Amino acid sequence: MAKQIDFEKIERRARIRHRVSQGVIYALLVFWALMVLFPFYWMLLTSVKSYSTYNAEYVPKLYTLAPTLENYKYAFTTVALGKYFANTLIYTVVTTFVMVIVTVLAAFAFARLEFKGKNLVFVLFLALMMIPNELVIITNYVTITNLNLRNTFTGLILPSITSVFYIYLLKENFAQVPDELYYAAKVDNTSDMKYLFKVLIPVCRHTIITIVILKIIECWNSYVWPRLITDDESYFLVSNGIQTIRESGFGRENVPAMMAAVVSISVPLIVLFLIFHKKIMAGVARGGTKG
Repeated sequence: MAKQIDFEKIERRARIRHRVSQGVIYALLVFWALMVLFPFYWMLLTSVKSYSTYNAEYVPKLYTLAPTLENYKYAFTTVALGKYFANTLIYTVVTTFVMVIVTVLAAFAFARLEFKGKNLVFVLFLALMMIPNELVIITNYVTITNLNLRNTFTGLILPSITSVFYIYLLKENFAQVPDELYYAAKVDNTSDMKYLFKVLIPVCRHTIITIVILKIIECWNSYVWPRLITDDESYFLVSNGIQTIRESGFGRENVPAMMAAVVSISVPLIVLFLIFHKKIMAGVARGGTKG
């Protein structure tokens, strides 16, 4: 009987320890979630404060009693953010489409085709990742300027249609597909392109979807290159629009209008991530495994 009581005490203590540890973990997760979500709350809150109210707050408040949508109206009328949205959409769609074609073909060549010096070329290709982006931007700027492609969609798009990282990621995924499938396809007189589209792309579709979504986010958030290569408002992207709003604050930064623009710009990306987050996780997980 004594031994039975001891076992009950041990079990009770184990349950208590488990509940305490679970409580601590959930408390930390809640704290971390609040830390992550607070900037979004602050951005949304600021976007519904009037310009005068925001500037009158010497100590920023965590609430507002007079929310307004005037900042959103200002962003889409005075600064023509809608036009910048359209430009960004064109830039994002075309760049992503061309980049996916280049990435798929390059990854297939490195993963399945045999040609002289393939390994050396791939190593040199990976070495490009070690070059700082600032140096690449300078080179791209000089090249685009010499080609008279400033203030054109072509000049915006061309430097972004290749990504060493995405090619490497997809090449590793293609390499995980068993060689027997490729050899069997060649026995059936299947062309390389047919094998690519009928076998590799369907098998690695999660990784391709991940690459597409990451590229969309990259293009949508692009700031330095569009600011550098365009000074004609006809080709401004949303990043240019935010900067224009920033400079329209009557001697001070128009922060509420900026936050309204940022909220408007962020909504499509948030919706995109919520829809495809499972596929993104599946693609990243597949890219990190071997065999």
